[in-house]
Amino acid sequence: MQKIVIVGGGAGGLELASRLSRKLGSKNKADITLVDRSRTHVWKPLLHEVAAGVIDKHSDGVDYAIHAASHHYRFQLGEMCSIDAAAKTLTLSPLIDEEGHEVLPKRQVEYDQLVMAIGSVSNDFGTPGVAKHCYLLDSLAQAERFHRALLNQLIRINQQEVSNLDKNAHINVAIVGAGATGTELAAQLHHVANLSKAYGMPDMSASRLKITIVEAGERILPALPTRIANTAREALNDLGVVIKEQTTVAEADCDGLITKDGSRIDADLMVWAAGVKAPDFVTSMGLFETNKANQILVDEQLRSTTEKTIWVLGDCCGFQQDNGKWVPPRAQSAHQMADIVAHNICAVVNGKTTKPFVYQDYGSLVHLSKYSTVGSLMGSLSNGSMFIEGRLAKLVYVSLYNMHQFAVHGKVKGVLKLLVKKLSHAMSPKLKLH
Repeated sequence: MQKIVIVGGGAGGLELASRLSRKLGSKNKADITLVDRSRTHVWKPLLHEVAAGVIDKHSDGVDYAIHAASHHYRFQLGEMCSIDAAAKTLTLSPLIDEEGHEVLPKRQVEYDQLVMAIGSVSNDFGTPGVAKHCYLLDSLAQAERFHRALLNQLIRINQQEVSNLDKNAHINVAIVGAGATGTELAAQLHHVANLSKAYGMPDMSASRLKITIVEAGERILPALPTRIANTAREALNDLGVVIKEQTTVAEADCDGLITKDGSRIDADLMVWAAGVKAPDFVTSMGLFETNKANQILVDEQLRSTTEKTIWVLGDCCGFQQDNGKWVPPRAQSAHQMADIVAHNICAVVNGKTTKPFVYQDYGSLVHLSKYSTVGSLMGSLSNGSMFIEGRLAKLVYVSLYNMHQFAVHGKVKGVLKLLVKKLSHAMSPKLKLH
């Protein structure tokens, strides 16, 4: 049987493992292995909600080992450190527990077809102090770390009010980057500050939360249409969020941010969401052609330009379209790439013809917690581009997550999972306090 190894269990990697398991694994045509350094998958567009504490990984996450056991593929917990393309093997680093003990030694995994779906990491552009003082939202662990810090700040402010220590105490939060993650996180934090009143912090509210979004570009949501950005700005202004556009951060320290013009933005919590890149080790391996964002360059079938048995999808994939633009690192891109890579790998296994990847932009959506959802629909449905907001936009936003659930679990199990999630959310607290 063909040995197919997928490195990375993000939106694209997990969807691909699910598709291949149904088409090949269940028919004993391929031995499929998914490798990831985490035990649990959470859809990356939801990580800011994990950080805010409005969703829980136990109700919204997928346990890789359990999913693999019921979907005809294997799961290996580990982190890839190198690839030997000539021998068709990849090496996983030793697995070390929290106390520094070795759980698993360095291991090698053989492959016939390898898929790189390692996602992306935040790009700090070499800004001093960011790695040490700012929170990132690249992974579930990082989102949970920020959530714990947020809870501590909420408790601190509430206690100061209770003890009459400081009636004007507040939390300063600075978010660098006004893309979808930064703007959506700002709205969720405002919502959480108000929610905390009902969960043991009666003296806490959004009025004690001062949020500043810092954007180096000319406007917020620079990758989206201007009308969406303007509507989102109005909604954030109504929440009291301070937006500083055309402001470049030169340094971060323990007390806040220092901008290029020398001014200071004080902050108790700082989140860096100012762009992404593929992990640096992609370029250091010396195996692939890459672009400025470290993305692996691919051909029309999404195979690496240097290794035809290595496929690439998701945020780490560098696919340049006919118009000269790179396919953006979005969930819809990963979803479409997983679909074409699944088709092409099945074609290779079955001796059939592969087909080229063509990216379709179906629009963009920004969900500002309970306050607003805005976006645009593109393609044949809207005959061009159609601006949407309110309930319709929220319905479309939710449908994107539902599509991911169906791709991962299948339609029947996907519907059941969504029903269970809805019941769980109805009965569970609206704010996660641990």
